[in-house]
Amino acid sequence: MPKTLYDKLWESHLVAHREDGAALIYIDRHLLHEVTSPQAFSGLKEAGLQPWRVSPNIATPDHNVPTVKRELGIQGIEDEISRIQVKTLDDNCRKFAIPEFTLEDIRQGIVHIVGPEQGATLPGMTVVCGDSHTSTHGAFAALAQGIGTSEVEHVLATQCLLQKKAKNMAVQVDGSLNTGVFSKDLILAIIRQIGTDGGTGHVIEYRGEAIRNLSMEARMTVCNMAIESGARAGMMAFDQTTFDYLQGRPYAPKKEEWESALDVWQDLASDDGSVFDAQCSIDAGDIRPQISWGTSPEMVVDVEERIPDPKQSGSSADLHTRALDYMGLEPGQPITSVYLDRVFIGSCTNARIEDLRIAAKVVKGRKKAKNIRQAMVVPGSGLVKQQAEEEGLHSIFLDAGFEWRAPGCSMCLAMNADKLGNRERCASTSNRNFEGRQGYGGRTHLVSPAMAAMAAVVGHFADVRELLQ
Repeated sequence: MPKTLYDKLWESHLVAHREDGAALIYIDRHLLHEVTSPQAFSGLKEAGLQPWRVSPNIATPDHNVPTVKRELGIQGIEDEISRIQVKTLDDNCRKFAIPEFTLEDIRQGIVHIVGPEQGATLPGMTVVCGDSHTSTHGAFAALAQGIGTSEVEHVLATQCLLQKKAKNMAVQVDGSLNTGVFSKDLILAIIRQIGTDGGTGHVIEYRGEAIRNLSMEARMTVCNMAIESGARAGMMAFDQTTFDYLQGRPYAPKKEEWESALDVWQDLASDDGSVFDAQCSIDAGDIRPQISWGTSPEMVVDVEERIPDPKQSGSSADLHTRALDYMGLEPGQPITSVYLDRVFIGSCTNARIEDLRIAAKVVKGRKKAKNIRQAMVVPGSGLVKQQAEEEGLHSIFLDAGFEWRAPGCSMCLAMNADKLGNRERCASTSNRNFEGRQGYGGRTHLVSPAMAAMAAVVGHFADVRELLQ
């Protein structure tokens, strides 16, 4: 019987299951950071337990770390709670002998960028982390899921996770993306079509010509936001692109083990004739640059469109009215008439080297618009920062009046010093535009790195295709 990729991964990791549907699956890779791990480690200590296995665990601080004064290490973290969380991670990793990329390590960065970058995320793995955007790692034909703090403790203690099997959903993306349209536009368009609850109860497999043509970094952007459509996880099949990205990375198999792994990885795709519980299709050629206008990732318009009228929103009218009020926008207003205060290029969605390259291409030879109070570029890891500097990208940003920061989650969420002020409006390459996500009263518009860079140099939203074409 033909099997989906999700079915194959589930069955190969199933330890036990009950008649009520509850199951225990084995976890291959556990990624840790400073926010959801302290209580989990405390639970281990109180129970007198050790991690079931040390080697599957890798840790790095990211949410609370500052993106300036990094040379001061932990002492550069001004907020006491944030400083305690990072120090606690350091202490716990030392106590339990868990590998950690500390603030002083050039490999430190956002956990969902560090894992793939190191080759710690591999095809066929089950991957968990106490962070909702763990779905990022599904781009490697892996089953990757975010978990809660109590589950972090459970995985540390047992190397297993208790859950029920999800349903299968296929998102078919045919055709090719046009110039000036990127993977961020693609995933925003998908969420716009299926809604933030369209994937609830499912694991989404992204398929089709447009997906196969994406780079690994672009694939990670798509899978990163699978969770924003309500899905438990997002994933893509293994192929030559996956192979090329992983070969030679520090944690990837070597020599004979690499050849043996390839024999297994080749089967990590849904079989012909596989049956999905839900499906949707989208033509990549129809997608234009996307901009979120509201307070949910499904509230999106094309760059050529106007802010929608809640009166045309049916049962969502009240929700849309509240979103417009919070965002300070008017129905029928062209999205290109929206001026910005700040621009943020970074986060686990869009802080990889390809993201920085395209943003630099847009910015090169231009200056930050006068109305933009701050434009920040935050690389996803120390290695991304190093590579960008070797390529001279940092000079392009600095010459344009942008700020070049040290790696971390930064302004993706209001958990560190990089925050929006009340009613400040930001073009952001992050993944969530919820009320207060980037700071109390902050107004977030989700866009691609190219569109964020374009907004930074013109001061308002504009069609980056006009520049890139």
